[in-house]
Amino acid sequence: MHRILVTGANGQLGRALAAHDWPKGWQVEAVGRDRLDLTDPAAIAKLVAAEPWRAVINAAAYTAVDKAESDVVTAWAVNALAPAAFAAACAAADIPLVQVSTDYVFPGDRDGAWEVDDAVAPLGVYGASKLGGELAVRTSGARHAIVRTAWVVSPQGQNFVKTMLRVAADRDTLRVVDDQVGSPTAATDLADACARIAVRLAEDASAPTGTYHFSNSGAVSWAGFASEIFRQSALRGGPTASVEPIATADYPTPARRPANSLLSHRAIGDAYGIVPRPWQAALSDILDDLIGAPK
Repeated sequence: MHRILVTGANGQLGRALAAHDWPKGWQVEAVGRDRLDLTDPAAIAKLVAAEPWRAVINAAAYTAVDKAESDVVTAWAVNALAPAAFAAACAAADIPLVQVSTDYVFPGDRDGAWEVDDAVAPLGVYGASKLGGELAVRTSGARHAIVRTAWVVSPQGQNFVKTMLRVAADRDTLRVVDDQVGSPTAATDLADACARIAVRLAEDASAPTGTYHFSNSGAVSWAGFASEIFRQSALRGGPTASVEPIATADYPTPARRPANSLLSHRAIGDAYGIVPRPWQAALSDILDDLIGAPK
């Protein structure tokens, strides 16, 4: 049995990786905060060395973007120092590491999708700490793939889709930001991409390494995303509401968000043949789980 260590067992991606249909002979061991303190590098090293893992997927992260602005030490410990510890342990064990990162490493200040080699310039602590994790992995000597993603949603956990459905149950109109653009990402689709990369890295010593982007395809604003959620929800007899588009300036938050979070899929397509499906189709599957099939 080929075993892969996955962190972030209770997160959206961690749950999707645990539920993923892995190839025959492959098995995941997903660990959460109850089994691993991500602020303890020695504990990370011990876990990686505990078994002959074929690969590690670090899906754990400090994702409270606004809280990170005041909780700097913890954000950096989890998002930068923990990946550094995983990468060092993976290098020592000669096993590959898949490190999940974020669109927040980019400033979001131009049109078009961000390429993997575009200049990075995080706007806040969360993005900076995730970039620190990327740099630690790149310089560790471990064979690795860094997978940046954005706008992750699923039937589990806390995310934009579930928030919209919950709030729409009590309100007729919702004010949603319309000047931030990105591509929603289904956790199941991201898990499939990470799994494919991890298995290939484990099986093929010459498999491509480096940085890649994965999200579902297509561009939309948060307001447009909310409108499509309600359109598809209505087809299923679920909650719906009108969407009032607003500017980012009308919804101030402690952390600045990138105005453009679009990620190019060129690199992951060229290296691994991964072509994401449209975000609307991914959303449909999520709503099937949350509400049911269209009536």
